[in-house]
Amino acid sequence: MPSYLKVRAHVVDFVNKIKKLGKDDPRRIMHSFKVALAITLVSMVYYLRPLYKGIGDTGIWAIMTVVVVFEYTAGATLSKVMNRGLATFLAGVLGIGAKYLASLFGPKAEPIVLGCLVFLLVASATFSRFIPHIKRRYDYGVLIFILTFSLVAVSGYRVDKIIALAHQRLLTIILGGATCIIISICVCPVWAGADLHSLTVSNLEKLASFLEGFGDVFELPSEVDNTNRSAERDRSFLTAYQSVLNSKSTEESLANFAWWEPGHGKFPFGHPWKQYLKIGVLTRQCAYHIEALNGYLDVKYKASSEFRIRVQEPCTKISFEAGKALKELASSVNLFTYPSSSAKHIQTCKNAVEELRHTTCFWFEIQPVAAWSYGMRSFEETPYRMSFRSRVTEADFACRPDIAYQNRP
Repeated sequence: MPSYLKVRAHVVDFVNKIKKLGKDDPRRIMHSFKVALAITLVSMVYYLRPLYKGIGDTGIWAIMTVVVVFEYTAGATLSKVMNRGLATFLAGVLGIGAKYLASLFGPKAEPIVLGCLVFLLVASATFSRFIPHIKRRYDYGVLIFILTFSLVAVSGYRVDKIIALAHQRLLTIILGGATCIIISICVCPVWAGADLHSLTVSNLEKLASFLEGFGDVFELPSEVDNTNRSAERDRSFLTAYQSVLNSKSTEESLANFAWWEPGHGKFPFGHPWKQYLKIGVLTRQCAYHIEALNGYLDVKYKASSEFRIRVQEPCTKISFEAGKALKELASSVNLFTYPSSSAKHIQTCKNAVEELRHTTCFWFEIQPVAAWSYGMRSFEETPYRMSFRSRVTEADFACRPDIAYQNRP
């Protein structure tokens, strides 16, 4: 193939990937325009002379603030803006205080005292980053505090107008941060809370779809061709649940960013986002059980036809009922309703588990199916715990759906 055709093929492939990226989530395109708009607006500090006279060369910090703090979701942007603004203010005040405190010891001792103060505060701030709560929500603010305090304290030793320097730096950061917040919230906002809600519901639905499909697959293969067709049919849903196993970091990030967001849509201010993390933990427990069960789909059972016939019905029933229970739980989370009908599916699933236990009590020498049935019994308890952990009554949901999740343990 000629070289120009190879280059053309690479260009076409790159363009197709870009198109797919935009089609998968059109909000990414809008986010790009929002960042460009924010940069353009804060650049007016240099373009308009009245603004330039008020801020001066420190206006570059406004542009740098937009580049650094403007994130994809509104919660992430608010988190960085608040961290950067508060850290800059606190570091500026402490930096000025450290400079004047050191100046009281005279010209000779001033650099020594100032160096000791910088050492102590920077060491303390760095150590605070190991505290889990600070690491989760204020890590970026601590970094900005260390940077700003060091700049103000060290610059103050050579620069006379230290207060003006700190004031201009804080003003430009407020300008850039306010621009980011306004554009992020007012122009096609992307809410981390809504994404977390959708992700939680989607994960539950993926597990429910797998179990319902798993019940269809668990059938008696009479011929090799039937077995091959069944295995081929499995592949359409076997990989859907795997994304649930790796969703922990995404859920934690979204929950952290959602905490910073104001009330929006059906999510009021103070919405209990931590409950989504609890649901996520239980959902991954279900996914791990499913992963274990999935390992037995391609196993060629050495059991007799009689045994397979006896375990087929309870195993199929367990899969269907567990899938229906998870689907009901997903619907209740999505609509903020009480999962009343899931109790019936869970009880039916428990009865099928007991039936399977009695069926296989004399057949444990058959390892693959025995392990499969044990995995089913273990999995059945997980959706039960998900429903049982909600101690909210139907009356709570009927009166105030917005606080239903807050009453959960």
